[in-house]
Formats: sequence, C-alpha cells, structure tokens
Amino acid sequence: MEKNHILIVEDDADIREGVEIYLRNQGYRVSKAGDGVEGLAALEREKVDLAIVDVMMPRMDGITMIMKMRDRGIEIPVIMLSAKSEEVDKIMGLNMGADDYITKPFTPLELLARVNSQLRRYNRYQEALLQAEPRKDTYHVIGGIELNEETVEVFVDGAPVRLTPIEFRILLLLMKNPGRVFSAEEIYERIWNEKAVNTDTIMVHIRKIREKIEIDPKNPKYLKVVWGVGYKIEKQ
Repeated sequence: MEKNHILIVEDDADIREGVEIYLRNQGYRVSKAGDGVEGLAALEREKVDLAIVDVMMPRMDGITMIMKMRDRGIEIPVIMLSAKSEEVDKIMGLNMGADDYITKPFTPLELLARVNSQLRRYNRYQEALLQAEPRKDTYHVIGGIELNEETVEVFVDGAPVRLTPIEFRILLLLMKNPGRVFSAEEIYERIWNEKAVNTDTIMVHIRKIREKIEIDPKNPKYLKVVWGVGYKIEKQ
C-alpha cells in the first residue's frame, strides 16, 4: 500500500528540511512550502493526505491558510506547529479547523506519533466513505439530528452539516450514548486512542460542533456541558 502524502508548510528552512528527512525515512511522500500561499497552491496542485502547518509565516500565516483550506472544502487533517508563546494562536487555529497542534521545540518521535494518529483516523474515515456494504446500527437520530456512519453524513432539521473527521467522531460517540456524560479525558482517549495529556482541543471541537448543530449555540438544545464533569448529547 502506498504511503500517505504529507505537506510541510514552514518558513524555517532548517525545520522544514529536518521534518522532511525524518518523514521520508519513515516512508512518507513529502512536499514542502515556505508559507501559506505556497501551501494552498500545493494543495490545489496535488493530492495530500495531511498537512503540517506552522502558525507564524510571512505572506500568509498558518491560521489564515487553515481557514482558507476549510472554506474550500479541503478536509484533510492538519497538525499545527506553534511556539509556547503562541497559546492564543493555538486555540484560534483549532477554532479555524486544525485537528491537533504540537509545540516547538518537538522531538521527531513526538511529531511522528501525532502524524500517525491523525492519519489512522483519516484513513478510517476515507474507508467509511468507500464502504459499499450497508451495516446495521449505523444510522442515528436524536431530535432533528441525523447521523449516518456509512455515508459519513450529518443532517440537522434536514439540512446537511459539514463536520471535520474529528468532529464527526466526537458527535458519533455522544449520539451513540445519548444522556451519558463523557469527560474531556475520556473523549480524547476514545478519539485519539492515546492517553489524554492536554484536553484543550476537546473544548474547542465541542464548541465547533455546537456552532454547527445548534440553532442557538449559547443555549444548546442537544450538546450540553455538565459543569465539572463533561459533555453529553441530551436525550430527546
């Protein structure tokens, strides 16, 4: 099976070249770009399975690039690179559609673990899209929300809603267990298949899902917070 194709978008040539060498040694195909403008052009030009995108870059920064990717319907996983001083940018990047982030400086093994984790989920997501044989218990309805695991589609009051692969998996977990409260740690470990270290990303993804499925996200009907405990989909 052909290895996945990864795009590195980073203005620091040393980091860009170092990450490229390490990923190529792991068998991945790699393309490179020096800023968000070049990164978007590469995505339009060739099929990419995952992008590693730096936050601070000239011409077009990483957050703007991610926002433009999502606006264009490019739903591949994105791992954001940020310095510790860019905490606000990390949260903003997750809000704009990044799937994960890694803080500089990082070790090659840490980056590889994040890449492999994101690609496992993305590849399963792609397989689900191509699944021909119908399976039982893959269609879930709660109130006006309809979720189809086979077609990887979500509808709210009959209107299609576009979720990222991670958002889809979180919503699926909650809809398959209506009324059950999941802690942020448990959601992280079920979705990422690894021990929860930082659950900030869960809070951001929950907020994004709520914005997409709720008429009034500040007064949600479906996706509720149980303060101090976690999150649940309310039984209807």
